[in-house]
This record gives sequence, C-alpha cells and structure tokens, in this order.
Amino acid sequence: MPGPTDTRFFVRSGLLSTRLGRSRKDDPALVARQAYEALVSGRAQVVAGSLHTRAQELATHALPERAKATLHRRLAEPGGSHSHL
Repeated sequence: MPGPTDTRFFVRSGLLSTRLGRSRKDDPALVARQAYEALVSGRAQVVAGSLHTRAQELATHALPERAKATLHRRLAEPGGSHSHL
C-alpha cells in the first residue's frame, strides 16, 4: 500500500483543505517502482514510498484501532492547522 502520493487525487477529491492534502507526499515514480519490484519478486504486500511513509506505517502497528481511527479522522477533516505533518 502506498502512503500519500503526489498525484491529482487530492485535487480531484477535494482534499486540499485537509491536513493530509497539505502534507508532504511521495514521488509517484518511486511508489510505482517499488510496487513493480514487489510484484516481480512475488511479494504479496509492500509498503511503497519514502522512508518516512514506511516508518509511519510501522508505527501504526503499535497504536490501538481507536487511536488509528482518531488519527485518520484528524488527517482527513477539513480545515485545522496549516502546518505540514
């Protein structure tokens, strides 16, 4: 699974006003290359993207489901802080 990737998705979905929409995003070429390499090597799953994205994914394993849901809600809600994550 990729993390936030620099595509037109955030514009088309109206998410630019969210923290997630304003956050740093991974290069789509990097994500595609990592996904392709996983596919040809037979891996069933890969977390594609930057080291930052992969570290975030690992960190979420330590969080309870309720905390993950709260975090995702805050990232996706309109408005909020204009600082980058």
